[in-house]
Amino acid sequence: MTVAALVMYLTALMLAFGWRTLVQWRRTGDSGLRLDAGPAGSPAWWAKLAFVAALVLGLAGPIAGLAGLAPLSTLDHPLVRAAGLLVAVLGTVTTLAAQLAMGTSWRIGVDAGERTDLVTGGPFAVARNPIFTAMITTSLGLTLMAPNPVALAGLAVLVVSIQMQVRAVEEPYLRTVHGAVYGEYAARVGRFVPGMGRLPYRPVGPSGG
Repeated sequence: MTVAALVMYLTALMLAFGWRTLVQWRRTGDSGLRLDAGPAGSPAWWAKLAFVAALVLGLAGPIAGLAGLAPLSTLDHPLVRAAGLLVAVLGTVTTLAAQLAMGTSWRIGVDAGERTDLVTGGPFAVARNPIFTAMITTSLGLTLMAPNPVALAGLAVLVVSIQMQVRAVEEPYLRTVHGAVYGEYAARVGRFVPGMGRLPYRPVGPSGG
């Protein structure tokens, strides 16, 4: 199952970043990639650094398992690994579905000077960040497939990096760009799961959406 975890990781990475970027380019002539992390030491910089570290650890987890790193005994069971495969597949499919639901507004990263439509329908009516929720789900599944300390560290760092990106980078940006429209949306819809992480309604900036 460790080999399957490595293959699944590479497949998920290729689909979520490579294939989705290609789709965006063909539709709009723009890759959708906004990779500038901003000044060193800024919240965006730290979030991006942590995310890259999570990607590296996510790859290193199954490789370490293949190299002989012992799995965590509490998770080392065929049923746990099989469940992990199902969770990883579900997370990957959901990631792609949520990315496609963003349409031409899909981006990786934030450009403070750019304004895109605020997507609130489909999976975004259930949670404000369904792509990140699905990515964490995928990482959880992969960790269960190759349950060693490196994979577990990758999952933990991914969760931290996503929390940093959403709370310190994306939410302030969306409040500034979409103002009251985003404020109302964030007060109604949970951050990562339904009902949890809703924000107090504090309109900031323009009220248009």
